[in-house]
Amino acid sequence: MSNDHGNPELPQQELGEIARHFTTARRAGASLPDFPGQIPADLETAYRVQDAAIGVWDDRVVGWKVGFIAPERRDHSGDERLLGPIFSRNLWNATGGTIEIPVFVGGFAAVEAEYVLELLEDAPADKLEWTPEEAEALPARLYIGVEVASSPLATINKLGPRVVISDFGNNNGLVLGPEIADWIRLDEPTLRAETSIEGQVVGTGGATTLPGGLRSAYAFALARSARRGRPLKKGELIASGNATGIHDIEVGQTALIRFAGYGDITCKAVAAG
Repeated sequence: MSNDHGNPELPQQELGEIARHFTTARRAGASLPDFPGQIPADLETAYRVQDAAIGVWDDRVVGWKVGFIAPERRDHSGDERLLGPIFSRNLWNATGGTIEIPVFVGGFAAVEAEYVLELLEDAPADKLEWTPEEAEALPARLYIGVEVASSPLATINKLGPRVVISDFGNNNGLVLGPEIADWIRLDEPTLRAETSIEGQVVGTGGATTLPGGLRSAYAFALARSARRGRPLKKGELIASGNATGIHDIEVGQTALIRFAGYGDITCKAVAAG
């Protein structure tokens, strides 16, 4: 059973066991009935679990999802957001057809409309703090996209950011759509999106739905990555956060995400594993 009190002195072996439980379930496409151990006491410890899981996952990190942390769930780190890895095998290019996205039956499964940045240069490894204005000056392309938010643990979001971080940021893939050219010159309120599931609109929004906007999410990803010893590199992707909300999806259901003026992405949920 999970223990929400946590323990700042959890030994690395125990953190590794948490990572092992999550990665084993992910490989099998299985669900978990509860958090597999003692919930990390803070975000820093949760990132140690995530690092351990990345270390035993047989795939290459190609990017990072950014998630927002509600004010009442933040800790002494002061972080307003969190990161989770995106792996190469679960990165798909939108083709205009329907993309099958794997979700964990019995776990958590949702889709999120995303604006996705691609770094065109390495970020300086020794720069640990970034403002939105500084982030904007680091060249990047912008794309439309859809995050597959899925975990073997059904209660992952209810249990909070320490648990979300521990399991790859509740990420199970990213669908990458067309580029939004000259995004720096655009007013963010013009970037609008709408999500439908099985023909029913479940969320509307856009870039301004992200607290602080795209540049704040970009700045966070640069800063937190550098502080954890993983400075971002040219070609890495940043899914900046849910632009219309977090929308539950079940196996067999189809989601249509419309980005006004920039294209549509259609996804169908299939069973992971």
